[in-house]
Amino acid sequence: MPPPLVGQRVDPARLMFDVTLTFDNGPEPEVTPAVLDTLARESIRTTFFVLGHKIADPQGRALAERAASEGHWIGNHTYSHETPLGELAGAAAPEDEIGRTQAMLGNLSHPDKLFRPFGSGGIIGPHLLSPVALRYLKAGGYTCVLWNVIPRDFDDAMTWPERALDLMRRLPWALVVIHDLPGGAMAQLDRFIAMVRAAGGRFRQDFPPECVPLRAGREVRPMHGYVSNEEVPTLQV
Repeated sequence: MPPPLVGQRVDPARLMFDVTLTFDNGPEPEVTPAVLDTLARESIRTTFFVLGHKIADPQGRALAERAASEGHWIGNHTYSHETPLGELAGAAAPEDEIGRTQAMLGNLSHPDKLFRPFGSGGIIGPHLLSPVALRYLKAGGYTCVLWNVIPRDFDDAMTWPERALDLMRRLPWALVVIHDLPGGAMAQLDRFIAMVRAAGGRFRQDFPPECVPLRAGREVRPMHGYVSNEEVPTLQV
């Protein structure tokens, strides 16, 4: 958007953009408590997509419970976070990675059974899911939540807020993925929030529809681009 001319009246609504903030790969006892403190202070509610092997630890479970009690949504981000599901062979993989984590979440889970696949560096493509994993998600009534902004906080702990803001300004509604992990990136969370608000960003907790192709097990947007070894359906004319 070009800058307004001198004396031109600016519609404030045109300067606004929406931001949904999500956290992946936690909880981490050394990091997540401070993240939760910041979010509470700033009155921002988010979603934490947690790893099953981390909530198997009592400290991790307690942090997920705290997050849920403070109004954050809890989602499933696989058990091990080692290999994208689209690259895992075998019918047991979805149960091992998705089902096991969901069972551990229990009543902490969002009612829509939010699931985020492992993207391996935030890349979206057919490596995200296998055909059997997609069938598993559909049969289990899961909601698949993707993303549209990856500021790569895992690569640059200091300047990821600038990268995030640049990406977000190009979108009317950004779904941002950052990571509550050791490494120093979350030390910039307060600064990031201040930058977003100064730029006209409004934080919200729900997700942009284009980032949710599967809702409660129902395919509401085409999934074939996220599934390995699956032919693109031919349109009938």
